[in-house]
Amino acid sequence: MSAVAPPVGGNGRRVWWRRLRRTTAAMILVLVATVAASLIWVRAASAGRIYTLDDVPARPVALVLGAQVFADGTPSPFLQARLAMARDLYRAGKVRAVLVSGDNMNFGYNEPDAMRAWLIAEGVPSAKVVADYAGFDTSDSCQRAHRIFGATSLIVLTQSFHVRRAVALCRDAGIDAIGVGDDSVAVYRASWKRALVREQGATVKALIDVVTGQDPTHWGPRETSLDEAVRSEIK
Repeated sequence: MSAVAPPVGGNGRRVWWRRLRRTTAAMILVLVATVAASLIWVRAASAGRIYTLDDVPARPVALVLGAQVFADGTPSPFLQARLAMARDLYRAGKVRAVLVSGDNMNFGYNEPDAMRAWLIAEGVPSAKVVADYAGFDTSDSCQRAHRIFGATSLIVLTQSFHVRRAVALCRDAGIDAIGVGDDSVAVYRASWKRALVREQGATVKALIDVVTGQDPTHWGPRETSLDEAVRSEIK
């Protein structure tokens, strides 16, 4: 005959609830501290490195971070805004080459080719646009820009809510990075608000990746295409 546990008395329930409350409170404190630490890190790492399109200093390379591409291959408004900044910087002579870095993990979905095609259609010479097909997130794009494509100094282009994290991650990857953030697509209010919420979680993940030394999803051999694009005299 199996033993039956005695019923838990009032004192036992009170002890259990106290332990649960303490554990919950401790978890909340850890979460709040982690979020605060990630925001402080991003702010410190990007301090003095965020510019407008007009006042950003020249750098050899513009790094355009990927975003959604529609089924017909058209870049989403968020991505078009990033690409437009790269186009304008190239036209102004502030960058000599553009590195477009995005997701091409799944067959039939290709951010870098869509980004490259858009820039070429806007008049940026094809020899000046280099594609990274394994920029699956911001950290991957920054690390690969340095370790695979050899970038040491660049302007990273994205939306304003994202640019400080992007600069911080590129600097952690060993790049002298500055950034320009776009606000023009804030008119898409619902998408903008969702992105702001996601950015909080992404900032925490970024700090964890930095602390743990997380490697990119995909490595590869050193590529010279960006070096060649920077050196090219094509206008």
